[in-house]
Amino acid sequence: MKRLAVVKLGGGLVRTVGALARASAAIEKAAQCNRLLVIPGGGVLADAVRLAERELVLTPTAAHWMATLAMDQFAYVIASAIPASRVVHDAAEIQDALADSVVPVLAPYRWMLAADVLPHGWQATSDSIAAFIAGALDAECLVLLKPVGGPVEALVDPVFRDVLPVGLTVLVLGAGEMERLPTILQETCSKAVD
Repeated sequence: MKRLAVVKLGGGLVRTVGALARASAAIEKAAQCNRLLVIPGGGVLADAVRLAERELVLTPTAAHWMATLAMDQFAYVIASAIPASRVVHDAAEIQDALADSVVPVLAPYRWMLAADVLPHGWQATSDSIAAFIAGALDAECLVLLKPVGGPVEALVDPVFRDVLPVGLTVLVLGAGEMERLPTILQETCSKAVD
């Protein structure tokens, strides 16, 4: 059976006209031949937390958990854009969704609250959460869908490398490359396990 591929759909994509629809279509197509888990970014919802942090004088811990909850909210946006998907909260629900042939979209707040492995603050973003979850699930690869592509090191938060499992393949696709997701997953993340 193929190992899981984790696709983090960056919230910043919603600022590019049509990018969310293109990303959702690419994920749906890729899921036909791959076991996928989608992890949301925070996007405009996390930006609202940044604004609230300044206006309400939040602690780094409060802002961290509020931003993680913003990811949960964006999970529902993604699930509404991918007809054959389901919002999930833990590893068991991920497996149930895969068994039902639907794309699991993780709302990570509960999982991350229980694990509490990342620093509380903006130095650890949804990219680090995606890396941590990919490692916890022994994923084959992690694909970050972002507004622009480029080298991983230039596009992720400072904590990402600290939580990235050794040997996990990481790819970044920009908004103009997302249609290549199914092909890239077949070429890069399609190793079978015995």
